This record gives sequence, structure tokens and C-alpha cells, in this order.
Amino acid sequence: MATLHPFPALRPPQELVARVSSLPYDVMNHKEACAMAEGNEASFLHICRSDIDTSEAEIHEPQTYAKARENLESFEKKGYLVRDKSAGFYIYRQIMWGRVQTGIVGCASVDEYINGTIKKHELTRKEKELDRIEHFDACSAQTEPVFLAYRKHEGLSTIIREWIKFHKPEYDFTTDDGVTHILWPVADVETVEAIKKGFEEVEALYIADGHHRTASSAAVSARRRAAHPDFSGAEEFNYLMAVVFCDEDLFIMDYNRVVRDLNGLSQQEFLEKIQQSFVLTPVDTIPGEGYAPRAKHEYGMYLGGKWYSLVAKAGTFPADHPIESLDCAILQANLLAPVLGIDDPRTSERIDFVGGIRGLGELERRCAEGMELAFSLYPVTMNDLFKVADAGEIMPPKSTWFEPKLRSGLFIHTIEN
Repeated sequence: MATLHPFPALRPPQELVARVSSLPYDVMNHKEACAMAEGNEASFLHICRSDIDTSEAEIHEPQTYAKARENLESFEKKGYLVRDKSAGFYIYRQIMWGRVQTGIVGCASVDEYINGTIKKHELTRKEKELDRIEHFDACSAQTEPVFLAYRKHEGLSTIIREWIKFHKPEYDFTTDDGVTHILWPVADVETVEAIKKGFEEVEALYIADGHHRTASSAAVSARRRAAHPDFSGAEEFNYLMAVVFCDEDLFIMDYNRVVRDLNGLSQQEFLEKIQQSFVLTPVDTIPGEGYAPRAKHEYGMYLGGKWYSLVAKAGTFPADHPIESLDCAILQANLLAPVLGIDDPRTSERIDFVGGIRGLGELERRCAEGMELAFSLYPVTMNDLFKVADAGEIMPPKSTWFEPKLRSGLFIHTIEN
């Protein structure tokens, strides 16, 4: 059983939403955030990236987190953010490249994250956790949502479909990256109750994206519980804001690799070695378009200005293992580690990762600018992710790239009590 809790969001009025909303805090650096917010005092980056109002050197300093709180309060005073009068849910739709994904915005239970009803598939880095812990705590708010998924539930699908059919959206705008964002508030008491009951029939929720935000929200909850030992469990700090999507809607893109050198091998020696584990076939491609694998266990490889198809040979991986059968794990175990000497892709400076949103032409560009070779991977599926999470395992690093990203500034969950 999963919990989804309604809440009164703090959010922009309709006429300001396009100005206020921003990309998520973690898809840009300080310089890029400054450029994005330039000339727009209503940009949500002043809250989620308040270092643009302090300095790059102070990103993780107390004054930057205090500035986030100051800016949040200022946004409310200026009317850039307004609190809804009653608790409810929100139906949030994104459209990218003609694809549609529609989720429900609500608050998941911190206790269910702790007990494993909300399942994870990635490790977190303490320094990234600490940043959002201090940010959420200073703001007394979860300023950006977690991205959760669930296996399709027909009752919830029907509720979403019927509400959209008979109600006009409050937000409907398209951002510079071509993604359309549409939001329907749902405050009707009967519908709110139906959504809550629908999620009670969902066995588990899965973190698709936002492991650090989830862990940080739980840590702030622990702080608040320690400060209020008589807490009842109904306080808002017992919940974390999320957008929850049906798995059938979600789109995972490829997450590709570029490597700096051949580990001392000549191109011919390298090609000979990898054929012990892979079937190697040259492929014709259009310059700049690259080669996308057609199925699992096939890879595109770019070397010396040419693209190849690599297919993992039978016996190079256990087909029934949730982790070792993943394409990124097969590549790591049979090529990156034994041939190229990249034993830990998390720490090696000889490998880098390129999200599929950048296109395969980006792999060719990176090779023209100093990298030696590149690999394009077939995307992980939601079923792969569910299998790993259900087994209590952790995905290899840089396995999933979800698009589109959730827009920030459309809803904020305050946790003052």
C-alpha cells in the first residue's frame, strides 16, 4: 500500500507561471544559472539556486541557504507565489516531441521511504544530499519535487482521464526547450479521496529521478521529528513532495559513454581484443547522426571516425540477473574494465557520460575534441528499473536518463510545522 497525501501548494499565479518556472537546480552550473535568470527577478532560480544572488564561492555556505529562504518569503510578498486555500492534488502533464506523460502531484510518506515501500535504485552522494538538506531546512519547504513511478493502476488512469476531459487546465505553456507543461488543480473532496484510495491499492512507488531530494527530505524530516518529539505523524514534515507517473507514460533515454584513450593499445589491438566478447560489424552512417543500437545487448561504437555495431556474445553475461544483464553492466564487465582498465566508472577521469538528450552527434563531437572512442547504448526500460529496485539492488552509475525533466517552481510544499 502506498500513501499519497494532498497538500495546499505554494505556486505561481497563472499569468506569471512562465516567468517563475525554471529548469531543475541540478542540470546547470552557477554561471549557467546566472545567465538563465538574468533580467528576471521572478525566476525560481533565485530560490532553488540562490547562489546566483550570493556567489559561486558561497554555493554551500549558510548565507546562500538563508538567501533562498529570504527570496522565498519575498516571492510570496510580491505575489510571485500564492498558497492554495485548501489541500488537494495536481495533475501535471508534460509534452515533448509529441510524447505525453501525465502524473499526479502530491506528497509521499517519509516513513514509506524508510521502510522500502518507496523503492530506490541508485546510491546517493553525501555532499549532494547535504546541499538539499540545508536548502530544504532553511526554506522550511521542499522547493522541488521527486520523480516517482508506479505500475499502471486502471482506477487512477480513469480519474486522470476523466478530470482532464471535464476541466480546463490552469497552466498551459511551452518553455524554450520545446516542452509543454500543463497543470490541473484537483481540490474536489470526492476526487481527492478517490486518488488517495487508488494509491492505497498500489503496492510500491519507485524513485525514477531525484534520489538526493528524497534522501534530503527524509533527513530534514528526521531533524524536525527530533525537534518535536511529540509529533503525531500528520505534520507536513512527515511527507515529501513528488510527481507520480504511471510507468507506461515514462520515457528513458540512452545514457552513453565517451572514453579518453585506448589504455595503451593500438586501434587494431583494441579491435582484436573486444572481439573475444562482442561480434563486431562496421556500419554505414550519415555523418553527425551516429549509430543507435536496435535492441538490448547491442552497442554502437565510434572509433577512428567510423561507427561499428557491437553485439555481446552468448555467455558473456547471466541473462537472468537484474544487474549483470543490463547493457551498461555488460559493457563494463567485458570491455571497459578488462580491456580499457576503467575499473570504477564513478571515479575514473578517463570516462565521461553523455545523456541521450544531446543526440549521438554529441559523441562524434566529443571524439573530435579529445576523446578517443564512444559507445551508444540501448535505453534501460522501466521494467529493468523495477526489477533492480524490487531485488533491493542498485543500478550501475549513469544508467537512466529521464526526459523531460520536471519543471521547478510550479508547486512548493512547505513544512513549517
